[in-house]
Amino acid sequence: MRGKNFKYRLLIGVVIAAFFYFKKCSQQEVNPYTGRQQTISMSTDQEIQMGLQSKDQITQQHGGLYPNENFQALVDQVGNKLVKNSIAKQTPYNYRFHLLADANTINAFALPGGQIFITYALFSQLKNQDQLAGVLGHEIGHVLGKHSAERIAESDYWQGLTTAGSVGADMGNTINQMGQKTLLTNGRADELESDDLGVLFMIKAGYNPEEMIGVMEILKAAAGPNRKPEFQSTHPDPDNRIEQIRASIKKYRKSAEIQLPEKSFLD
Repeated sequence: MRGKNFKYRLLIGVVIAAFFYFKKCSQQEVNPYTGRQQTISMSTDQEIQMGLQSKDQITQQHGGLYPNENFQALVDQVGNKLVKNSIAKQTPYNYRFHLLADANTINAFALPGGQIFITYALFSQLKNQDQLAGVLGHEIGHVLGKHSAERIAESDYWQGLTTAGSVGADMGNTINQMGQKTLLTNGRADELESDDLGVLFMIKAGYNPEEMIGVMEILKAAAGPNRKPEFQSTHPDPDNRIEQIRASIKKYRKSAEIQLPEKSFLD
């Protein structure tokens, strides 16, 4: 009887796993802006709505907006210039840039649909507008690359497989670990793709992409000597990112034969 129950649970688990696999296959689409095939389970309108719904909560978690209109205007100016001079202008996303009051957390991030944030802690470390463009261009790359939407779809898929696996024995834990590993790997790929797009956006808008390397140095210094090894982190190691950024600069300079502009410093 026990053997029968196990086989029955195993069969149900296989059926559930097959359902989620075919569901994932049905959600495959080619990103029209990057050409990369992705698993996406939500519409563009849903992405935008999700970002808008989360915007206020995220802002509150970081102490609200930084109370300096000139600094916010600069963030808007650089961000909008990147959008207007790149393929981002052709997307349906409504890009909005927010300077957060958080003076302790060196960070920048993007929500689905175009809501982009940079903390004052990071903003205050930047040496010029080109570095600000590097940060914002990278985050625009996350939005345009549909990275959040892809992570959500992938997470749903692995949760479904975990449910299937939990029907029999200890398969659930094993599948869940596999899912987490895949998400971490994909996360690092997202960062590198956004770095690459950020370099392209900077060049298109007339900013010096070499300054993105300076941003990586800031992040590296902020992480300190005890930063996590790359295989334990969702982000690539800054040194590896610098190497990839240099490769992207060389690639786009060669293809477009663009002369790099001189540095433009923050007011």
